[in-house]
Parts: sequence; structure tokens; C-alpha cells
Amino acid sequence: MTVLLTALSAVAVVALFAALAVYLVLIIRELEPVGGNPTSYLAKIRFGVRAIEQETAALAPQVTRLNQGLAAVAGGLQEIDEGLAALVQALRAQEGLS
Repeated sequence: MTVLLTALSAVAVVALFAALAVYLVLIIRELEPVGGNPTSYLAKIRFGVRAIEQETAALAPQVTRLNQGLAAVAGGLQEIDEGLAALVQALRAQEGLS
């Protein structure tokens, strides 16, 4: 009886591995068009992302310069804001005196 159960267990293990191998082959066959060769969708996406990376590589130094310019503009706008606030306060004081 023990020999029979051992043999059945071995057959079940072989059947399990055979089914696993078959399904893995089917999964690989389905995934091949997505990323398995140079003309696959994944390869085309990778090529496009690389092109975008190359085209936008020059932006980093320009953004740094732009940030410095915008910081200077922000300082100037702050001074204008302070001047306008002082003007409004002076006009209110003048209306109160009249």
C-alpha cells in the first residue's frame, strides 16, 4: 500500500510540474510580443522614453537660470507691493485729514 501511495504521489508531482511547464510556456508566448524582441511594444516605449530624456537633458541648467530670474522678479514685486501698501496708507491718511 505504501508503494502504491508513493507511486501515486510521484505521478501527481510529475503531472503538477508538467502542467506548470505548459502554463509557463503559454504565458511566455503571450508576453513575447510585449517585450521579447527589438520590435516589441516595450522596446518601442523604451526607445521613446530615451528620446524624450535626450531632448529634455538641456532643460535642467535653463530651469536653474529661470529660477534665479524669477527670484529676482519676486523681490522686485515685493518692493512694489510694499510701495503700494505705503501709498494706500498715505491716501487713507490724506482722506482722514481733508
